[in-house]
Parts: sequence; C-alpha cells; structure tokens
Amino acid sequence: MTEPSLKSIIEGALIAAGTPLSIERILALFDDHERPDRAEVLQVIQALSAEYRGRGIELVEVAGGYRVQVCASVARWVARLWEEPLPRYSRALLETLAIIAYRQPVTRREIESIRGVSLNTAILKTLDERGWIRVVGHRDVPGRPALYGTTRQFLDDFGLRTLDELPPLSAINSCA
Repeated sequence: MTEPSLKSIIEGALIAAGTPLSIERILALFDDHERPDRAEVLQVIQALSAEYRGRGIELVEVAGGYRVQVCASVARWVARLWEEPLPRYSRALLETLAIIAYRQPVTRREIESIRGVSLNTAILKTLDERGWIRVVGHRDVPGRPALYGTTRQFLDDFGLRTLDELPPLSAINSCA
C-alpha cells in the first residue's frame, strides 16, 4: 500500500475535523520525521481551495483556521438533510450580539442603555451557551460589572477571520 499524498491527508483532516483547523493543528497530525513545512501546507490549502471553486463545497479561512464548508449557493438544498430546523434567534438576541461585537468590551448596563430596554438574562445565557460571547473582564467601578466580548467561535460561526471583517455600522444602519 502506498502512502497517501499530503493533499489527501490535509483534505481528509479538513473534512473530518468538524471545526476549523489551524496550520499548527494540521502540522501536528504528522510525526517529526514526516512533518511537511508550513509553506507546503499553505500551498496544498491554496490548491484545494482552487479545486473547489465552482463546486458545492469551498475551503475558507476563519479565525480558528481553515475549514471545508457547503457553498452558500447550495446551502438551502443541503440544509434539508437535517430534520431539525436551524434555530431562529429573536431580534433582541441579535441586537445584543451586534452591540457586543461592535462595542466590546461592554457591560450589561451599556447594552441596555443602547437598546433602550432591559436585557433578559436568557439572552446572555443563550449567547454564552452558543459560545459566541464570554466575560472578558470586569469594569473597575462599584459592583464590578462583567464586561462581555465575542469569542473565536463567534468569528468561526459567522465566517470571519477578525472583527475588522464585520460590515461597517453605516452599512447596517442603511439596511434598517
């Protein structure tokens, strides 16, 4: 039996992982004596990305690394494979997430001030359970309120490498 190619190994790992793989994680798949260098791995990733163009899958880079995912153009058909509908999030939850993403670190009181209504604890709990936000510190004022920020999981789930890739607020305000 012949050894699989580097391309086959990386492609298999990206498909099987279920989460984004960093270059370091890909390199860790190999023993020291067979480990490719970083440039080779990046070259294979670029080649796979090029091969997937025009197909039902694509290779994308997100904050956590690289992942193979279904292209948006075929997603509505592929989504029918799952019997459960995708979760639907309330406007209040999405507004809260947007405030945290754009204003982080931010306290609960600041979120309430921006939204103009009190914040249901269940919203923060849902965002935390989803892995999209976390407590990043505490404000140094009486009561030491928690400061919330987004996570790498948030970036990965929304297909972002960094927060700089969020659309400008002016673009969002013009859609409202």
